[in-house]
Amino acid sequence: MTYSSKIFTLPTLTGISEEQVAVHLKLYEGYVTHTNKIATILAASRDGSAPLDAYVEAELRRRFAFEFCGMRLHEYYFEQFEHGATPLADSSRAAQLATAKYDSVDGFIAHIKAVAATRGIGWVVVTHDPVLDTLHTTFVADHELGNLAGLDIILALDLWEHAYMVDRVPAQKMEYVDAFFANLNWDVVAKRLA
Repeated sequence: MTYSSKIFTLPTLTGISEEQVAVHLKLYEGYVTHTNKIATILAASRDGSAPLDAYVEAELRRRFAFEFCGMRLHEYYFEQFEHGATPLADSSRAAQLATAKYDSVDGFIAHIKAVAATRGIGWVVVTHDPVLDTLHTTFVADHELGNLAGLDIILALDLWEHAYMVDRVPAQKMEYVDAFFANLNWDVVAKRLA
């Protein structure tokens, strides 16, 4: 069993160059490759065909989470740009939940941007908690540190410098965040709650 890189139907983005997108997609493909590579090595260790030192095997298990979450979060990220930018429909559950927690959709977006201003590499991830029927907006360090267990991801904003360094320097990160929202297909986000 191996994972394959997904092909995304991306329009020309506003404020995010085609070169930036190409570099970013190539990096995503690397996460897919390394997820498969580590899975293959661990499988060979389990079946005894290529046993590993216990320490090495433990480190590969940790690294697997990094590569796998990097792969999957990038899939969420790029899917959000497919078919062009659309506003969040006021009647959607996403808008209703955002308004319930953040007072308005604008308040929700402002909160995401505040979390995005966090120093460091990682992601802003918005999840849905079905227990309280609420949204949580968290900073996820690297790809795997800080994900909320068992919650469905509805929005993923990549804050690693590779997401914007072709177009911008690190001090311009928030300009990239604005470009992210200018291109976001909120229909994709809303459908993740369905």
